Amino acid sequence: MTRARFTPLIASLPSTVPFVGPETLQRDRGADFVARLGANESAFGPSPRAVEAMREADAEIWKYGDSSSHDLRHALAQKYGCPADCVIVGEGIDGLLGNLVRLTVATGDAVVTSEGAYPTFNYHVAGCGGTLHKVPYRDDHEDLAGLLRMAADCNAKLVYFANPDNPMGSWHSGASIAAALEDLPEGALLVLDEAYLEFAPAGTEVPLPLDDPRIIRLRTFSKAYGLAGARVGYALAHPDLIAAFDKVRNHFGMNRSAQIAALAALRDEEWLAKVQGKVKAARNRVGEIARENGLLPLPSATNFVAVDCRRDGEFARALLSALLEQGVFLRMPAPPPLDRCIRISCGLPAELDALAGALPKALRHVTR
Repeated sequence: MTRARFTPLIASLPSTVPFVGPETLQRDRGADFVARLGANESAFGPSPRAVEAMREADAEIWKYGDSSSHDLRHALAQKYGCPADCVIVGEGIDGLLGNLVRLTVATGDAVVTSEGAYPTFNYHVAGCGGTLHKVPYRDDHEDLAGLLRMAADCNAKLVYFANPDNPMGSWHSGASIAAALEDLPEGALLVLDEAYLEFAPAGTEVPLPLDDPRIIRLRTFSKAYGLAGARVGYALAHPDLIAAFDKVRNHFGMNRSAQIAALAALRDEEWLAKVQGKVKAARNRVGEIARENGLLPLPSATNFVAVDCRRDGEFARALLSALLEQGVFLRMPAPPPLDRCIRISCGLPAELDALAGALPKALRHVTR
């Protein structure tokens, strides 16, 4: 019987995925969640204008999407005051990361990231044969100075850095990042993941020109705009780097209705402001629930809160499992010492009520 012949690189990789999806977890437990608070989605939903635009666009779903995402790219360029050739649209930040790694990383090339940072980036690097060099977090923040030192030591092509950060919710000022870039080694590119930027305080955005060749900024409609299922992300960078994406990207990979919905969402600034207010209120409520149960909520500039369980990773994992048994879906960081925390997404009031009821029971179960 004939079988596929994998490349030596692919054959050497383990059969793993970065995340187990919530739907898989629901099937495994044989019941739906009462609180879906683990995927950092926007439970508050997208703009009604985006929903209506998508509904109307679905009537013409027989058409391929615009292969250049022209209207959305130009609207983003207008929003940020840059030329459209500084903007690329892709299948979420995940899709853009995959293409960026394909463009820059060959077998053996060094790439730097934080130990415990977004695992999908690591997945793409491994798939291209790159060598990951990891730097521990420092005081629950990604250590940008440490990342840049490591990049110099190993001659890294890419340095991955999220601001605000997932999974800890911490952040750095944009001014401090701009200053740190003076130490970026020649030939390295800072991959700045800004998925949660809309939730961050003023001064978090990096005050550098969008065409600075040292940096590529990755943003998304999945979080604040509530379109995670539509898979729409975009990157801002120097035109030469943006143009190179055409060499590897799936030119018809962007769903037509998703492009149209994202454009409508971008224009509805009033809805975005409402969501930002609801996220702030939900973060406060999560913090209250945590403190009522003797846990410590960490400061957050995202749509989730990392909660310090004040014990070790084994305790936090047991607590996560006990909550899952009650239908409350959360996630947690993987490596120590970050794994002392659980991560709680901002949800609807009813979901947070469910968390408030389940958490004391889960704590009693794991401490008895």
